[in-house]
Amino acid sequence: MGVVQVTLDVIALVDLYRRPAERVLTGNKWVWLAVILLANLLGAILYLVVGRKPAVLDAAASAPRPPSISPDAVADSLYGSRNDAAGQPGTEPRSEAGPR
Repeated sequence: MGVVQVTLDVIALVDLYRRPAERVLTGNKWVWLAVILLANLLGAILYLVVGRKPAVLDAAASAPRPPSISPDAVADSLYGSRNDAAGQPGTEPRSEAGPR
C-alpha cells in the first residue's frame, strides 16, 4: 500500500508541476500541493480526479489540414508528366546502337 501511495503522490506532484495554473481547478497550485502532501493517498486521488481541468483545443489544432501531396505529383507539376519508360524507376534507357 505504501508503494501505491508514493507512486500516486509522485504522479500527482509531477502533473501539478507541469500543468499551468489556469488548468488547475482553483487556479492556485499551492492549495493542491498541500492537499496532495497532507491528505496522503486521498489527496493524490482527489487531485487526479477532480483538480485538473481538461485541455482546451486551440483553433490551430482543430483547423482542417490541407490534403497531402505526393512527391510524384510535385515532380510532375514542376517537370511535366513522365510518359516514357525511361523515367520509370527500375528501368534503364535503351540505346539505339548496340555494343561496339
